[in-house]
Amino acid sequence: MDDIFHKLLILRTYGIGSKRYKELLDGFGTAKAASESLNHPKEHIDSVLREMDRALHSGIFYICDDSDEYPANLKLIENRPPVISVRGNIKALQKPAVGMVGTRHATAAGMRFIHELAREFASRGYIVVSGMAMGTDTAAHDGGLAAPGNLNTIAVLAGGVDYVWPPENERLYNQIIERGAIVSDLPVGTTPVASNFIMRNRWIAGISEKLILGEADEKSGSMATAGFALGYGRIVHAIPGHPSDSRSAGPNRLIKDGRAEMCLGIDDFFESQKKDKKVQKIENEVLDKLGMTPVAESVLAELVKKNIADVRRELVMLELCGAVKKTDGGYVKI
Repeated sequence: MDDIFHKLLILRTYGIGSKRYKELLDGFGTAKAASESLNHPKEHIDSVLREMDRALHSGIFYICDDSDEYPANLKLIENRPPVISVRGNIKALQKPAVGMVGTRHATAAGMRFIHELAREFASRGYIVVSGMAMGTDTAAHDGGLAAPGNLNTIAVLAGGVDYVWPPENERLYNQIIERGAIVSDLPVGTTPVASNFIMRNRWIAGISEKLILGEADEKSGSMATAGFALGYGRIVHAIPGHPSDSRSAGPNRLIKDGRAEMCLGIDDFFESQKKDKKVQKIENEVLDKLGMTPVAESVLAELVKKNIADVRRELVMLELCGAVKKTDGGYVKI
């Protein structure tokens, strides 16, 4: 704890970031020598001691970037956070991670798609990383939590790991602590401010070995996260959407520019284990006409130029095979 104390003394000093921190440690050899060279006033020392006491009583751990427990992908990033705080299970940091981000104002269809992707990834041993915002982030975390087992999701925050933001996600926050981890590089007790979110986006991209971009405006934090991921050499997978919807402008642009691979579902990442082999043998025009937006039986019959009785029989077969699902508005492809 003495080593972490001196590292925090340096990092909590105004004007010192990860780059200057590294220069100090390289120059002085140890965190203690480097921190003592700064001649911190008593008020600063007391502030760090209060933070560490708060962390201790809240079950919060500090993980340094020279520790084996530090996320392996993040360790590869230049100017990574030298110390992160973690609330929850630190073992979550060692699992293969997939980032999922998108707009707070996602459509219901977009959130269902992200939720299902997250559940499928978590069921296959991945941990889902997002930022615990409303909309897409919430759908990603909830999807991870819907999978069996524990260590299914990580939330990276723009405030202290003990500060629930947004407050509407208190339920989700508590579930993530129980079955994953909350992560931040900011001091315990920090209130989120706008300038912190861009750094949070960097760490979401850094922790993840691949990133999936859902609905997102072209100029948005989610697009910034995708930019960071590309800069770190990660593959970005973008979910396409209708060209008239501004929430699809971001992923559509990345796909068009060749900077992201198109994501149409879990089969883009894993060989499907859900669908019966019979589905693969069906020359099925009905399935080809379905997507995330519900389509009524009568409309399907018109699209494939078959009578409605034949279409209904085909839909029943596809539903039994797990390829489609009936909703209030019609059928959707799973």
